[in-house]
Amino acid sequence: MTLNKQNNNTGPIAHQSLSVQLALTGHSFLITHTHTKEVLFFCETIFEQATTPEELLTHLNQKINDTPELKNNFDDVVLIHCNDMATNVPKSLFDPQKAAEYLKFNSKILATDFIAFDTVHTQDIITVYTPYINVNNFFFDTYGSFSYYHATTKLLETILNSPSDINSPKVHVHVFKDSFTCIVSKNSKLQLCNTYSYKTPEDFIYYILFCYEQLGLKPETDTVTLSGAITKDDSLFALLFTYIRHINFEPNNKGVDIKDTPKHEQFIISNI
Repeated sequence: MTLNKQNNNTGPIAHQSLSVQLALTGHSFLITHTHTKEVLFFCETIFEQATTPEELLTHLNQKINDTPELKNNFDDVVLIHCNDMATNVPKSLFDPQKAAEYLKFNSKILATDFIAFDTVHTQDIITVYTPYINVNNFFFDTYGSFSYYHATTKLLETILNSPSDINSPKVHVHVFKDSFTCIVSKNSKLQLCNTYSYKTPEDFIYYILFCYEQLGLKPETDTVTLSGAITKDDSLFALLFTYIRHINFEPNNKGVDIKDTPKHEQFIISNI
């Protein structure tokens, strides 16, 4: 979805694009050259514990005020919302007048919540979600026109459109600080897309093995590809490798190259 307004910033226009990924557990800012895709600036902040949408806005406001690079005019501004208040609906079944009806079955929403939706065009899938509307309003006032999406939309667009073995299921797990999204596809068709909260490595492996069981996947042979906040040295990976023998890290070949950052860790923001 795109919000349009004249940009009120006074900084120079220098063919720069700004991408922002945000969650209640932290945020990332990425500035790239609009044409060459060269990374000009990147910063990431991870909170010790999850905040509220109001506290998140305070953090974002302070970050932009304290960072000269974020005060320029930008050719494009893209905001990615990362939360578990989302669901996917086949386009053929979607009615925009009833968007909240799809979301209420697996998310706790209020009557006053703003409901948005994105289209995964190549798959005819609609992502219905609740954005942080206070943050949207802030970005509108700060940068003028910008586009915003749910993280699930960008994951699906990138994962489902990447090459895969036509005869094998494709399991992708993107890890956030306190949740992860599991996407399973076969023959480039979506089989599963769900986000699970976790507190311990045991929670993490339980939900992944549950997905394997429900879809008839085989931990001994079916590979899982990882991206996001996970490395070979942490406890999540160690327990995952105990049960699933074939694990890859997303190579992110099409994404921009953020210096000193493993390609798989910033998979969403680098593929916008």
